[in-house]
Amino acid sequence: MTARTLTAPQVREALPGALRKLSPHELLATPVMLVVELGAVVTTVLSVLDPSVLGWSVTVWLWLTVLFGTLAESVAEGRGKAQAASLRALQTDTLARRVRGGVDQLRHAGDRWELPVEEVPSSSLRRDDVVLVQAGERIPADGDVVEGVASVDESAVTGESAPVIRESGGDRSAVTGGTVVLSDRIAVRVTSDPGQSFVDRMIALVEGSERQRTPNEAALEVLLSALTVVFLVVVGTLYLIADHSGARQSVLVLVALLVCLIPTTIGALLSAIGIAGMDRLVRRNVLAMSGRAVEAAGDVDVLLLDKTGTITHGNRRASELLAVTGVAPEELADAALLASLADETPEGRSIVELVAPGDAPPVPAGAELVEFSAATRMSGVDLPGRLVRKGAASAVARWVHGTGPAAAHPSVAEVETLVQRVSEQGGTPLVVAAQEGTAPARLLGVVHLKDVVKDGIRERFAELRAMGIRTVMVTGDNAVTARVIAEEAGVDDVLAEATPEDKMRLIREQQQGGRLVAMCGDGTNDAPALAQADVGVAMNTGTAAAKEAGNMVDLDSDPTKLLEVVEIGKQLLITRGALTTFSVANDVAKYFAVLPAMFVVAFPQLGVLNVMQLSSPESAIVSAVVFNALVIVALVPLALRGVRYRPAAADVLLRRNLLVYGLGGLVTPFVGIKLLDLVVSLIPGL
Repeated sequence: MTARTLTAPQVREALPGALRKLSPHELLATPVMLVVELGAVVTTVLSVLDPSVLGWSVTVWLWLTVLFGTLAESVAEGRGKAQAASLRALQTDTLARRVRGGVDQLRHAGDRWELPVEEVPSSSLRRDDVVLVQAGERIPADGDVVEGVASVDESAVTGESAPVIRESGGDRSAVTGGTVVLSDRIAVRVTSDPGQSFVDRMIALVEGSERQRTPNEAALEVLLSALTVVFLVVVGTLYLIADHSGARQSVLVLVALLVCLIPTTIGALLSAIGIAGMDRLVRRNVLAMSGRAVEAAGDVDVLLLDKTGTITHGNRRASELLAVTGVAPEELADAALLASLADETPEGRSIVELVAPGDAPPVPAGAELVEFSAATRMSGVDLPGRLVRKGAASAVARWVHGTGPAAAHPSVAEVETLVQRVSEQGGTPLVVAAQEGTAPARLLGVVHLKDVVKDGIRERFAELRAMGIRTVMVTGDNAVTARVIAEEAGVDDVLAEATPEDKMRLIREQQQGGRLVAMCGDGTNDAPALAQADVGVAMNTGTAAAKEAGNMVDLDSDPTKLLEVVEIGKQLLITRGALTTFSVANDVAKYFAVLPAMFVVAFPQLGVLNVMQLSSPESAIVSAVVFNALVIVALVPLALRGVRYRPAAADVLLRRNLLVYGLGGLVTPFVGIKLLDLVVSLIPGL
């Protein structure tokens, strides 16, 4: 469903909801539109008692004005119905194998998979229940993996077709109800009660049933209500002036004047703007716990970004091979490749990709692979008459020294220099060595592993800087490594060797300085900072503590999504400001249309205000009322799509807003009302 145009199917789907929203009880939330509806009721009664073309024309278009306002909100809410329907498909009640005794039973079981279980409907599961799920089965509820590891298909929730790995412990333990286990088996501890899962909350969000007005939206509604009261007083005063001067005006004309003067455009679109902003967030698979969080994202001054997975790729990659004197680069590359064939870590695979791009080379005949382990911190291969090793500098040094006296290794000093140089550049050095027969092993060189900054991230940070947002990279790395990555990525500041307490202290310092702070995280140790931040985006794959602490959850678990969240928040605020500016500005033309029409007969001198040269007082009134209604329809697509956001400083955005929407709101009604007058004047009786 596109936000750029209002199609006939969209209108048909939204019309029943728009008609229901005509109830005065529903319109209490939008006082401006309630006043328009009351005015429509008054003109309806007057038109029935004293029928006229003018009376019925004004009445019909006042009702249409209210309907267009409720239609805008209904269309905005309707955009989430298709997504909600697909999410509801995940909530099929299935049988779950619940472990009797829960976590305690699992903790004391000898064989974790030979447990007493009972089959129960998934709808009966409660928080802290433990269920067993195996390949081909649907995970019955949101939870954390407490035993096992499995690949999970989350495409129904995230839209990402590639399966993901979920395992017990660490920050990749969370699973979502309705997703499917593709391989192996896991034990899941349920973390939500029925009706409170993320899917339930996402459905409520996209349907608009849980969207509450944000503080800024409520404040704007108060302002619009105050303006409405002011214009009520103004119209009442004009009635007394007209009566005193002999230029008596009918209640019908005064109601038309009131509706044209009050800010009906933004009053009608305000709710739709908020709903559409939340919808844009949901379409990027981010679940906001409140509209306040979305608004806060638009006002963020400081972004705290984790280095790994956000600024850099998740794992360090081999970038170059540094051979020692006397060793050919080809010999080092061949040895590094052989020693990495049994290394299944991302770093090991990156060495294979660097040396032999494409398909991995076959294992040589007669080779015995030595797999990488955390204990040895090395991997390698044993060939007939030749041993090759690759690993951490200290681990390889011990292995080399174990093959012969230190004096037999003249390359030690050179390797130490290379290791130091790589470390100072913020990289991780891996040393490669080989032993031929019974001779002492030789040091061949160093593999430079480095954090690879993501493509385009420096440009994104430049955009944020143009918005006036300061970026801070948070990492557990040492200060040297952190500074190198920060300089390459283009962030404004860095917090190295960061602990949870350091993150909290930094956030509080920024907030005490009057700044709004956003951060993302996925671990239990991130929970305090997520709760303290004004915008806390938790990864869906993270721990339950992190998701409960944040006010947004990224279902894709992509840390860089924080940048998009900020842009969506800013777009929401800019759209609301732009349409408010347009709404207030376009009232000016209505003064020049309706006020001369009211008084020109009694005071011909006021004819000079009829700058649009409208055909007659009756035609002027109807044209203004019709334009007042049609402009709502014209702006609905913009309210749903949002004003295009370009990174810029606040003063630049303000000038552009006033130029485009202030000046546009001033000029457009003069043109529109004049064109409508040319048509309306052709209607007999006007």
